[in-house]
Amino acid sequence: MSATRPESISPRQRQQRIRDRVLERGSITIEELVGEFDVSTMTIYRDLDVLDTQGWLRKVRGGATAQPSALFESNARYREMLEPEAKNALAHAAVEHIQHGQAVILDDSTTAHYLARILPDHGPLTLITNSLAIAKELAGEPNIALMMLGGTYYPAFDAFLGMATTEAIQPLRADTLVMSTSAVIGGYCYHQSQDIIVVKRALMESATRKILLVDHTKFAKRALHRLAPLTAFDLVIVDSATGADDIAALRDQGIPLQVAEPVGAEAAAR
Repeated sequence: MSATRPESISPRQRQQRIRDRVLERGSITIEELVGEFDVSTMTIYRDLDVLDTQGWLRKVRGGATAQPSALFESNARYREMLEPEAKNALAHAAVEHIQHGQAVILDDSTTAHYLARILPDHGPLTLITNSLAIAKELAGEPNIALMMLGGTYYPAFDAFLGMATTEAIQPLRADTLVMSTSAVIGGYCYHQSQDIIVVKRALMESATRKILLVDHTKFAKRALHRLAPLTAFDLVIVDSATGADDIAALRDQGIPLQVAEPVGAEAAAR
C-alpha cells in the first residue's frame, strides 16, 4: 500500500503532522515543512498561525518551536517527555506524604501526572483534578474515587480551565494538594498563563496541606505571571540535581524543603 501523498492530506491532517514534528524535534524550520508537505510557504505560515493560536507551538522567525519562553508554556505532550527521572523522583517522594483515605488534589502539571501513575498502590483515595490526562490515567481504578473538575478544555494543557473550573473548586475542601509550577524566581512560583494562575490559586485555597514539586530546571526558567511565594506551601520537594546554591537559598528563606532521591529502575517501572 503506497504512502499518502502530501498533496492529498487535508489541512487538518497536515497541521497534526506539523504539530507532531515539532513535538518530536523541539523545533523546525519553514523550509523543512515546505519540502516535506510540498505546499507553499504561505500555507505553512497559515498552519503555524493556527497551531500557535491553539497553544501547540510557538511561531518564531523562520519556523516554530515547542520550547517555552516567558510568554509561552510548551504544551503538555512536549513537557511530558522532559526530565522523566526527576519527575519520577519527585512523585515517589510526594506519595509518602499522602495517607490512606485522604482527599487529594492534583493540578494539570506533567509532574503531577507522574504521581498519578503510582497513586493506585496507595489508596483508597479521593482524587480531584482538572487534568484530563490524570483523569484518564486513574479512571476505573478501584482504589481511587475520581472527581473531575470541568470547565473549558484547553488542548495544549490537556486540562480544564476557566471560570467554571474555578467555581467547581471553591465548594471543595481537600486534605492535600500536590502541584508544580513553570518557574521559580526569587522565592516565588511563576507561570506563563493567566488562565492557569487563577485555577492554581483556587486549588491552593481548597487544600489544607500544600506540596510543591520543583525539578531543577525550573530554577533556570522564566515566566511572566507571579503565582505565589514558596512560603505558601507546607513542603517544597526538589530533585537531587538541584544546584547547591538554589537549595541553600530556599533554606535561608525558611522554606520547608525535601530533596528527593533518585528512583531505582524497578520502582520507576511500577
